[in-house]
Amino acid sequence: MTPCRVRFAPSPTGHLHIGGARTALYNWLLARKMNGTFILRVEDTDTERSTHEYTASIIEGMKWLGLNHDEGPYFQMQRMDVYKAHVEDLMKRGLAYKCYCTQEELEAKRQAAMKEGRKPKYDGKCRELSAIPQTPDPRPFSIRFKAPVEGTTIVHDIVKGDVSFENKELDDLIIMRSSGTPTYNFTVVVDDVEMKITHVVRGDDHLNNTPRQMLMYQAFNYPVPMFAHLPMILGADKKRLSKRFAATSVLEYKAQGYLPDALLNYLARLGWAHGDQEIFTLKEMIDAFDLKDVGKAAAVFDPEKLKWVNSQHMLKFSDEEVFEMTLPFIEKRGLKVTDRSMGIKAVASERERGKTLDELSEISAFYFHDEITYDEKSKEKWLNDDGKKTLSLIAGRLSQIVDFSEHDISEAFKKLIDETGKKMLDLAQPCRVALTGTTVSPSIYIIMAILGKDVVLRRLNKAFQ
Repeated sequence: MTPCRVRFAPSPTGHLHIGGARTALYNWLLARKMNGTFILRVEDTDTERSTHEYTASIIEGMKWLGLNHDEGPYFQMQRMDVYKAHVEDLMKRGLAYKCYCTQEELEAKRQAAMKEGRKPKYDGKCRELSAIPQTPDPRPFSIRFKAPVEGTTIVHDIVKGDVSFENKELDDLIIMRSSGTPTYNFTVVVDDVEMKITHVVRGDDHLNNTPRQMLMYQAFNYPVPMFAHLPMILGADKKRLSKRFAATSVLEYKAQGYLPDALLNYLARLGWAHGDQEIFTLKEMIDAFDLKDVGKAAAVFDPEKLKWVNSQHMLKFSDEEVFEMTLPFIEKRGLKVTDRSMGIKAVASERERGKTLDELSEISAFYFHDEITYDEKSKEKWLNDDGKKTLSLIAGRLSQIVDFSEHDISEAFKKLIDETGKKMLDLAQPCRVALTGTTVSPSIYIIMAILGKDVVLRRLNKAFQ
């Protein structure tokens, strides 16, 4: 059996985005499942839009996700001699020809076809010129692949099933531009042949390219790889995924405090299912993954579902580990954690609410601020004259506690409720605003015990003065 060899072939004309990351993941999972080889190939022949910045971003994104490649990265711009040799081979065998049609001529033909309701395709004007003896022609030329004009090309797709294309509808593609640079459909095939690719797993927007590429695989006497065209990923508006619904780069998810395994877990489930299981470790994904379980219908990207998946992965880590992961996000807010033990408790107290590391750093930031900024509505409602009197009363009682523990703080509040007849809400909310700046937080007893007596009394005193 031929060893499985797959490739992820991004174009460095942009960052590694959600769709590309899912394609990379499915290829990686297939390679790991089949003990195969995962190849990273950078398709950088679009010299006008490709940049070193995007290349570095893609490689960094792959590294952060843990999608380590076994070969590469290969760069197409470093393989020009390989493409030229394959063009010459096709020319010698009569499977490619020179085309002298200018861009103006081709555009005129395209406009005429569209006006007449015909499919715009090359009319084969130069197809047989090479068979006619002639003196060398000084005009610039491109080179086209001579595709068969009869018969049917059937794409056997693992996801889509069999898809038929009539060869008469497939025109002779340009494989080498007049500038001497090869085209996408040609370089893809040459690279797949040279790298012995066995499975081509990519988005279904490439499906229409596949029959043309299959004809070229056959022209090179290379076995046609197995194809799997993945369903589209749509935004919440059921349209093609855009910046509005998903970050433009997977590295933005890193910056937002998502865990790489959680993002991979979520991406895997955008089109693939294994029973009702939602949360997977990498090993579980590798063991369960099968391209036959990839659905045909488009998947919808749900940011809230991604947050939930991330929160489930965060549960796998200890309080200490979550604190260490959250610390850089706390420091990015200009805050310092001088007491590690207190920091661990502080972050742990918010774990149920914070679904990303950045959210955790945001909602636990009040623990590390020197001065609290009050939410105006909360201040108006709870730090009014009555609230300040309540805080003064609470501060006096708390100052008498020797062991500033959750238990003793709780007992102090219970006695105040009995003595004053106030509800817990009327005592806790002014404290919560004074200590955190808002009315939403963990238990007031937990907050006070973590902050410590001195900080609590200082914040309460400031609030009621």
